[in-house]
Amino acid sequence: METYANALLYAIPFFIVLLVIEISYGYFVKKQTYKVLDTVSSISSGLTNIVKDSLGLALVVVSYPFLYEYLAVTTIKATWLVWLLAFIIIDFAGYWNHRLSHKINIFWNQHVIHHSSEEFNLSCALRQPISNLIGYFSILLIPAAVLGVPYKVIAILAPVHLFAQFWYHTKHIGKMGWLEYVIVTPSQHRVHHAINPEYIDKNLGQILSIWDRLFGTFQEELDEVPPQFGILKPANTWNPFFINFQHFAQLFKDAWRTNSYYDKIRIWFMPTGWRPKDVVAKYPVTIIEDVYNFKRYETPATFSFQLYIILQMLMHLVFLLFMFYNYSAIGFQGLLAYGAFLFFGIFSYTLLMDGNKYAKYLELFRALLGVIFIGITGNWFGLNQFIPYGSYLILFYFLGSAWAAQYFTRTKILGRFKKTL
Repeated sequence: METYANALLYAIPFFIVLLVIEISYGYFVKKQTYKVLDTVSSISSGLTNIVKDSLGLALVVVSYPFLYEYLAVTTIKATWLVWLLAFIIIDFAGYWNHRLSHKINIFWNQHVIHHSSEEFNLSCALRQPISNLIGYFSILLIPAAVLGVPYKVIAILAPVHLFAQFWYHTKHIGKMGWLEYVIVTPSQHRVHHAINPEYIDKNLGQILSIWDRLFGTFQEELDEVPPQFGILKPANTWNPFFINFQHFAQLFKDAWRTNSYYDKIRIWFMPTGWRPKDVVAKYPVTIIEDVYNFKRYETPATFSFQLYIILQMLMHLVFLLFMFYNYSAIGFQGLLAYGAFLFFGIFSYTLLMDGNKYAKYLELFRALLGVIFIGITGNWFGLNQFIPYGSYLILFYFLGSAWAAQYFTRTKILGRFKKTL
């Protein structure tokens, strides 16, 4: 996990720079694809995913080293050929994992957050799940294990393969000629994120586009069908925790409500969106029918409120980078506590973005926990060793956040959130 944390210490600033470049480009060409609250929600989703992964908060069904030990029939030396073979196997496995996520109810829950934004830009790529609490991807790597692809090769290529999927989440790059036949391009991925009937569940490839063409899931972006983005059952929230578990909550309620014991079991493994007939009749769910004329989710926010929310997001980004920088010194138990503070903070300010009145109480409680923690330890996870009296700065931050939540909740109730960025 520490190796993963060190890699992200350098990768995160690189991603942020690319976001700034795309935002700046959109501004200068007068074709902005970013909205403040949507972007903050996307980046905050990424922060929660990174915290979860860096702390190893998932139950791994079977690990690749285990498969390698018991299934390998040969051993391949780490030549350029094994790296190429491993990359192809990872991409092939990624295609089928992606396809399962789109086609089966329970698996859609861990992928829905990635599609939840109604915009399309680089920040969408950061909408990654925390609901993928069962790690089963290694099962799809059985071919690599059988062929004896070393674990080190998989461990290095897997994050590289993931990071390489970042760049094509953009509207600013058109079709790319002959590359459209080889790799996944922005045009192809716009199709994938679209909710148009012509585009649903298409272009499931991750790096190579050959799998979609081979297995019949390829769809070219059509000039006469402009992609519309989001999900057919809109999330209607900026809070990444709610988005992560909305679909699961719906499945659970439907399983509870149906009178059929057979449906209580099979609902989890049926095609995405399937619901028992008796539940559909009694508890209808609103689904977008006209993809060109639906009301996109937005909440009113003043200029000052949006600046405050951006500041909160940046503060949590700094907190995350400090956690990676001081990872080994903080220790396992300290990291769990640190991660809890990060989760709590992100949950709180994204709840405030939704205009939820309970956010102000959560911020008060978070400030109280912060004050107690600093009072007991006399430090903020070792920050004083880097910045003299750094814990006092954190204390000031907690108190300021608590005050701001009260202020912005009050002004929203008074209806003063009108001017937007």
